[in-house]
Amino acid sequence: MNDSATKPAGAPAVVLLSGGLDSTTVLAIAQSEGFDVHALSFRYGQRHAGEIEAAKRIAHKSGVRNHRIVDIDLRAFGGSALTADIAVPKDRDLESHAVSTEIPVTYVPARNTIFLSYAIALSEVIESSTVFIGVNALDYSGYPDCRPEYIEAFEKMANLATRAGVEGRTRLDIRAPLISLTKAAIILLGASLGVDYSMTTSCYDPTPGGEACGRCDACQLRLKGFSEAGVEDPIPYAGVRSVGVAR
Repeated sequence: MNDSATKPAGAPAVVLLSGGLDSTTVLAIAQSEGFDVHALSFRYGQRHAGEIEAAKRIAHKSGVRNHRIVDIDLRAFGGSALTADIAVPKDRDLESHAVSTEIPVTYVPARNTIFLSYAIALSEVIESSTVFIGVNALDYSGYPDCRPEYIEAFEKMANLATRAGVEGRTRLDIRAPLISLTKAAIILLGASLGVDYSMTTSCYDPTPGGEACGRCDACQLRLKGFSEAGVEDPIPYAGVRSVGVAR
């Protein structure tokens, strides 16, 4: 994981794009560094499937070279509030010790491992040596596949498991530029790069009309980030007309 690595202008890169705040910021970072972005999104049976439409809008507006949407059905396994008939937790105190040290039920088993496996497959086909992912370990998430040691281990494995790595033609970098940033810092960075956060979505349990619930973990983290950044969150929340502060 080498976030200071530089590549020639126009070099291809794979960006995992969910349509959320973090991955959209990472897309902007990759483009600001001169990469020719190939975006990769997944329709995996998630309850918040509206993120796919957000990803489409973002990829189109950003002018990425190619945006692939891959269908995989993680509902076949379930085990998560995002892929099974399990309630999404609401109004949790994310500052409490019990909550901040547990792995939440919104964790999707092996999701980032699955996504990164597809990403390195695509990188081999397009002869890219760089994959970007928007994981973050500093603000609360509780997901084991968002930690620096996980990204480092996956990068090592990818270089053992790919033809390009084995032949020594290139070394694959898994870039996670947001991994040590607060949500507020991510928002300010994205704003400096011209990211339009009104196009993004973060909510795990949006209304049928697409409004964010404002109460799930993802919404709370997003609201907290915008509040600390001193920036108004431009997306609509259910029953709320002005959201510049965390609740």
